Amino acid sequence: MDTTRRPLLKLLCCASLLLAAQSVWAQEGTIRIIVGYPAGATSDALTRVLAEHMTRTLKQTVIVENKAGAGGRIAMELAKAAPADGSTLIMTPVATMSIFPTSFAGQLRYDPFKDFAPVAHLANFQLGLGVTSQVPSKTLAEFVALVKSNPDKYGFYASAAAGSLPHFFGVMFAREAGIQLTHVPYKGTAPAMQALASGEIVAATTLAADIRPVVESGKARLLAVAGAERDPMFPDVPTFREQGFDLVANPWYGLFAPAGTPKPTIERVAQAARAAVNDPATRQRLVEMGLQPTGDGPDKLAAVMQADFERWAPVIKASGFKAGQ
Repeated sequence: MDTTRRPLLKLLCCASLLLAAQSVWAQEGTIRIIVGYPAGATSDALTRVLAEHMTRTLKQTVIVENKAGAGGRIAMELAKAAPADGSTLIMTPVATMSIFPTSFAGQLRYDPFKDFAPVAHLANFQLGLGVTSQVPSKTLAEFVALVKSNPDKYGFYASAAAGSLPHFFGVMFAREAGIQLTHVPYKGTAPAMQALASGEIVAATTLAADIRPVVESGKARLLAVAGAERDPMFPDVPTFREQGFDLVANPWYGLFAPAGTPKPTIERVAQAARAAVNDPATRQRLVEMGLQPTGDGPDKLAAVMQADFERWAPVIKASGFKAGQ
């Protein structure tokens, strides 16, 4: 062999060994999943169930890091800045990806469509419209008639926060029903549900899972859910569409990686995430949380994300919501 080629072959051999070592490290190192909401929230519980199963599947330690604040935007910025090597993921609901680009237009320090790579669509969750038990309406049609007859008394609804998905869903419902509803934002889900239970507020748009304790206590009624199908938690509550209102909303939770993460890494993590959601025991745990497990891959998540951006943008603009005002 030409002796002048030996140093080159040695160099190539060393480079190959280094790449192999890095690949092994990437598959053996700890994976962290960032969550932009506090411990105990549904998003946090979902992520911990997911991480537990993925740890077994990937044979790697998968941890959850809560980085709450700014409605999830702080976590998004942290995930955007993380290395694109599969060591950092973010689990987030539809709001940060498909809603905020419109509601926080010009203010976001990340671009959901450019700064992140979809990994897995994990679960849908139901939105619903509930009324305090002090309101006589038993159906949506009766509630709409009540608002039309006395808007000064009944034309109000609560949500957990201005700019939240339930806020905008209330705008969507009012437009579809042809009624005027004034939004009353509260500082969180708990205060909004307390106001509904006490009769301080007439109605509320909220996650179906969040209104369940108030409904079970007899202090509120859930009139409709926004999914394409009824919620298993409320099998007797019809959808909006069943009651003649052309409204369907399927808010979701998804798993993302920083843009630039290698496709084989995305596929490996996506496979593990989908295996977790499709595991019967895990699915049952998610259903008990009020979620509807999906377990779809990157392409489906990307398509749903784009469709929801287009669906909600006109509603948000119609609401007149201006972040920071």
